[in-house]
Amino acid sequence: MPDYDVVIIGSGASGLVAALTAAARGLKPLVLEKSDLVGGSSALSGGGLWVPANPLLRGTDNAGDALRYLAATAGADSSAVRQEAFVKHGPDMVSFLLKEGLKLRWSKGYPDYHPTLPGASTRGRCVEASVVDGAKLGEWMSKLRLRASALATPMYTTEIRLLGLAKRTIRGWFTELWVTRIRKIGRNPALTGGASLIGQLVKLAAERGAEIWLNSAVKELITQDGRVTGVVVTKDGEERRVGGKVFLAAGGFAHNDAMRQQHLPHPTGTRWTNASPTDTGEVLQMGIALGAATALMDEAWWTPAVGFPGGIAVGSLRERAFPGSIIIDDQGNRFMDEAMSYNECGHQIYRRGSVPAWMIIDDQHRQWYPFVILKPGETPDGNGILTKAGTLAELANRIGVPYENLRKTVDRFNGFARSGEDEDFGRGNDAYDRYYSDPRVRPNPNLSALDTAPFYAAQVFPGDLGTKGGLVTDEHARVLKPDGSVIEGLYAAGNTTATVMGRSYPGPGCTIGAAMVFAYLGARHL
Repeated sequence: MPDYDVVIIGSGASGLVAALTAAARGLKPLVLEKSDLVGGSSALSGGGLWVPANPLLRGTDNAGDALRYLAATAGADSSAVRQEAFVKHGPDMVSFLLKEGLKLRWSKGYPDYHPTLPGASTRGRCVEASVVDGAKLGEWMSKLRLRASALATPMYTTEIRLLGLAKRTIRGWFTELWVTRIRKIGRNPALTGGASLIGQLVKLAAERGAEIWLNSAVKELITQDGRVTGVVVTKDGEERRVGGKVFLAAGGFAHNDAMRQQHLPHPTGTRWTNASPTDTGEVLQMGIALGAATALMDEAWWTPAVGFPGGIAVGSLRERAFPGSIIIDDQGNRFMDEAMSYNECGHQIYRRGSVPAWMIIDDQHRQWYPFVILKPGETPDGNGILTKAGTLAELANRIGVPYENLRKTVDRFNGFARSGEDEDFGRGNDAYDRYYSDPRVRPNPNLSALDTAPFYAAQVFPGDLGTKGGLVTDEHARVLKPDGSVIEGLYAAGNTTATVMGRSYPGPGCTIGAAMVFAYLGARHL
């Protein structure tokens, strides 16, 4: 008899959902986490789940529209069978989690990222973890992976844009007050986003009877007659053999430089990723070594990332969409709608072949809006993030782009700002662009002239939230061989797999939403 019904490698959202689902169905799951903290990249995320037609959307969505939209975005880069399984069973998963006690809320009004495609929704298909009191997590609070700002700014994804408008609108000002002060009252600490999601899931899974081992690195997958029957794991320095079916949920290879250099577009680097440092790819390699098929290995969940001192880069969301900003290549020319989805923005930087690109803003932008970690109006002198200059000519010289090209680009863009129509790239023309905009700016809330000195420039790299290529799986999360046959006893979900979303990013929470749905389906199939 096996030691466990299923051995789950990884303690992110997919691993914990697999454990909770298995335990709720009377199985005995074991979760193995190689580090001393639970959560992986999921814990560092916004904690959103893009799950169409789920019960929290209050009847505003339907599966038919969602499937048409997913087919239009993902296309042939994932199988129609998996797309159908995701849309059909996503609502069941949300219902199950709510019944188990997971607290979620609707991210109402957060539109799909391609709102002009067939089946898109502007009402919102994302739900996210509700605010919880970290003290109620007990021992798990001290074992939870946290992003640097998680405790200081416990915000919902729908509040990110409002926080960016704290100096521009009453609602923005009140949101800042609520998030930074009022929400924390009576909660020690207040958790939202990925911290809330993982904190709730790990507590629920443990209470259901799932065993969770920390500091437990898997060294080998055990096979017998072509079937996976367990793992060899090193726990606290001691090697053990543990039997059971195996569920791979250990993320991708964002922090494995050799794999990045082999698979991803160039240039690339581990310093540009926002994934957990534990996202190192060895579990994915174990699956490949067993003969598993792979797909989308050249893809990631891209995001434009602003260069910081030391060579690291931090994802940029609202800065590039707010009025008074443009992104240019190394010749001083615009090449995209800067307010498009972060995934498409990353694709555009690589297609342009300008790494890094440059984000240009003027002083009005600097005074009105935050810029990554800088508050509105905060001086950028000497911080290594922004290059400052009194004129565009001086700025062009300092960043090494042709001044004449930059001047023409800015003059043309300023004309678009006055007319309200971006004739080159259509910035501000759809609901997603306008989601991150300034309603006080007219006629186009995404466009204002860059005409207030001094001017600033920041390097922009094709960063990522993690890789999205990996093992090919079926609609039951079973790992497949190149001929389509199943590797018996082996399941996978999350960034260890080739995502059902293909090369696209249909909407907020797609990464975790897909990971959790297929973890749920895989655990049910067990």
